[in-house]
Amino acid sequence: MAVKRRSNIYDPKSSAPFRLSRSKIENYMRCKRCSYLDRRLGVSEPDGYPFNLNSAVDHLLKKEFDVHRANGNAHPLMESYGIDAIPFDHPEIDRWRENFVGVQYHHTPTNFIITGAVDDVWINPKGELHVVDYKATSKDGEVSLDADWQDGYKRQMEIYQWLMRRIGFKVSNTGYFVYANGKRDRAAFDAKLEFDIKIIPYTGDDSWLERTIKEIHKTFSADILPPSSGGCQYCLYREEADKVLKPLGKKPSIKKQNSLFGP
Repeated sequence: MAVKRRSNIYDPKSSAPFRLSRSKIENYMRCKRCSYLDRRLGVSEPDGYPFNLNSAVDHLLKKEFDVHRANGNAHPLMESYGIDAIPFDHPEIDRWRENFVGVQYHHTPTNFIITGAVDDVWINPKGELHVVDYKATSKDGEVSLDADWQDGYKRQMEIYQWLMRRIGFKVSNTGYFVYANGKRDRAAFDAKLEFDIKIIPYTGDDSWLERTIKEIHKTFSADILPPSSGGCQYCLYREEADKVLKPLGKKPSIKKQNSLFGP
C-alpha cells in the first residue's frame, strides 16, 4: 500500500482559504505530529481499509429515514424512544450528507473552511435541530458510548453541531447516535445479517472546537515539527523503523534513505 503525497497541504504564505475536514481535526486530536506531516508536509498515513458493510448500513438507514422525511412524520424508532422530532426536510440535506462536500463554514480568523458530512438531521417542535450520526458494529451485549476510543464519536457529533450553528441554525445540545448492532447469536448466516437498532442520546459541548481550530492554525503555520502524541502507533513505527534503517544505511549494499526527522 503506497504512501500518498497530498496536494491539499497548508501553505502559511497563501491567502487562499484552506479546507480542513472534520476527520482532519480528529487526526490532530489523535496526534499533532502525524497531522502536521499530513497537512503541512504532504505525507499522509497509509489509507485504512474501507468499511463497506458499515457504509451499506449507513446508506440503507438514510433511505429508510428519507421515506419519513418525505412524509413529514417520525420514524417508528424515534417514537419508540419517545423522541419528539421528525427528520428535517431541507433542500440542502443531500449536500450536507455528501462526502467531501458536507456542511461548510469559513472560519475567518484562521481562513480555514471547516467541513463535515452529517448522516442525518432531525427537527423538534421548538424548531431546534438534532444532529444524528449512524454507527454500525457487531458485538455481544448492548452498544454504548462508554469506551475511551469512542471519545472520537463524541467529538464528531460536536463538530457537526458547531457547523450547523455556524451556518445559522438553532441546534439542540442533544444529538443522537443510531447504533446498529449485528446479531451474532443466530444459528446460521442464511445470506443475511440481522441487527438490533438502538438510539443513544448524547449531550454535546462544542466549546473546545474554536480554540482547537486556532491551535491547529498556529501549529500548521509554524516551521517546527510538533511532538508526537503519546501512544501514537504511526509515530512509534516510524521511530522504531528509523532505528533499524539508519545503521543499515551505512552498508554499501543498502541505498541510504533520509530519515523523516533528519540525517
